[in-house]
Amino acid sequence: MSNASRAVFLDYASLDLGDLDMAPLREAFGELILHDSSTPDQVVERLQGAQVAISNKVQLDARTIAACAELELILVAATGTNNVDLGAAREQGVSVCNCQGYGTPSVAQHSLMLLLALATRLPDYQRDIRAGRWQQSPMFCFLDHPIVELEGKTLGLLGHGELGGAVARLAEAFGMRVIFGQLPGRPPRADRLPLDELLPQVDALTLHCPLTPETRNLIDARELALMKPGAFLINTARGGLVNEQALADALRAGHLGGAATDVLTEEPPRNGNPLLAEDIPRLIVTPHSAWGSREARQRIVGQLAENAAGFLSGQAKRQVN
Repeated sequence: MSNASRAVFLDYASLDLGDLDMAPLREAFGELILHDSSTPDQVVERLQGAQVAISNKVQLDARTIAACAELELILVAATGTNNVDLGAAREQGVSVCNCQGYGTPSVAQHSLMLLLALATRLPDYQRDIRAGRWQQSPMFCFLDHPIVELEGKTLGLLGHGELGGAVARLAEAFGMRVIFGQLPGRPPRADRLPLDELLPQVDALTLHCPLTPETRNLIDARELALMKPGAFLINTARGGLVNEQALADALRAGHLGGAATDVLTEEPPRNGNPLLAEDIPRLIVTPHSAWGSREARQRIVGQLAENAAGFLSGQAKRQVN
C-alpha cells in the first residue's frame, strides 16, 4: 500500500455532522471516497479497487473480505471490532486497526450527567414544570421529588480501564467513595470486590466493561435484588450487560432509585425494547450519544489518519488482528 491508496469510508455520516476537520484523513490517502451509509448489498461493490476500508459499524464479514482482492487495511472508526471478521481478515492478509480512548472525557461526563440527573430528579422536575405544577405551587419552591446528595455516597465501578478511572476521578470530585468490582473471567485481585459483596454496598453502580460471553446479563434480576433499595444504575458501556426486562421490572417495583442507559441490546431499537415502555418510572434513556462530542469525533479522525500512516511505515498503530 502506498500514499496513493484508495480508501472508502462506508458510513461516514455516523462520524461527521459537518463539524469536523477531515484534512488529516484526506491527506493520508491518494483518494478518499465518502459514503454517508452503506447497506450490506452495497459494500462489496463500493470496496472494489480500494486498498483501505473505513467503517464505524458496517459489517465486514468473511465473504465481503474475500470478495475485495485489493483490500489491505481495515480502519475501524470505533473501539469495538465486532463488525469485522478478524479471523477472515488475518487469513486474507488484511490488517485491522481500531481507535482507542478517543471518547473518554465525553463518556465520563455523560456518565456523571446521568447520575446527577437521577440524583436531582431532573427529568421529573422538568416534566412537572411543563405540566404547570410549579406555577400552581402555594410556595416559592416545589419539592415533590426527593433529592439525593452524592457527597458521602458510595459508587461501585465495574470496569476500571481508562474510562472507569476517569469516572472514578469525577465521582471523587463530588465527594463520593469509589469501590471496584471483580469482573467474571478476569484474574481475581485484592482491590476488586466480588459482585455479591459489591452490590449491597453501593449507592450507585456504573458499568464500563466490555460485552463478552462472561459479562452478558452481568446485571440480572438476582444482581438487581442485591442492590440497596434506592440505588442508581448507570450503563454507558454495552446494552447486553444488563437484562433489560429485569431492569424494567425492578424499576416498576420501586426497588431502585433510578436507572439510566445510553445503550440497548439492539441499536437503533427498531423492534422495540423493554426499556422503551412509557410506564417505567425513574428511567433515563439516551441514544448511544455519550461518545459523540465534537472533540471525541475529531480524535477519531486523527487516530484513523495515524493508523493509516503507521501501516504505511510498517509500524502499525492500534492493530487488533
